Amino acid sequence: GVVWGPIKDMIHISHGPVGCGQYSRGGRRNYYIGTTGVNTFVTMNFTSDFQEKDIVFGGDKKLSTIIDEIETLFPLNRGISIQSECPIGLIGDDIEAVSKKKTVEINKLITPVRCEGFRGVSQSLGHHIANDVIRDWVLSKRDNDNSFPTTPYDVAIIGDYNIGG
Repeated sequence: GVVWGPIKDMIHISHGPVGCGQYSRGGRRNYYIGTTGVNTFVTMNFTSDFQEKDIVFGGDKKLSTIIDEIETLFPLNRGISIQSECPIGLIGDDIEAVSKKKTVEINKLITPVRCEGFRGVSQSLGHHIANDVIRDWVLSKRDNDNSFPTTPYDVAIIGDYNIGG
């Protein structure tokens, strides 16, 4: 929620149990301009709702199905991030492989974010990983429509935590 929360035109999947996703996304009160479910998805929570059988058998197929459902229900999204919760890191679901496969299938950016809450001191490593994913997966594929011409004095702020809007 800290790093990806302000990105309004992508859908963010919390890949793990529903309680983990609510905890990570529940504090987002970002203000935004747009129509929810059409061109902005900030206040919507998406989760793979991991259950006991998913822990035993893995959730890659379930994740793939969820991405298909999201694409059907919200076709105007500009991409999807898959943010892994603790159980995903423990069982080793291959969210990178699902991301690469689905990126090709639906022709939109699908980004794997291994930001399990148990990583780092006070979850801090998860924030760094999320920033690295934006740098490595998103920035190189962004639109180059020159809506915002660059200058030598530009500064990019990634991960600005918008607690109250």
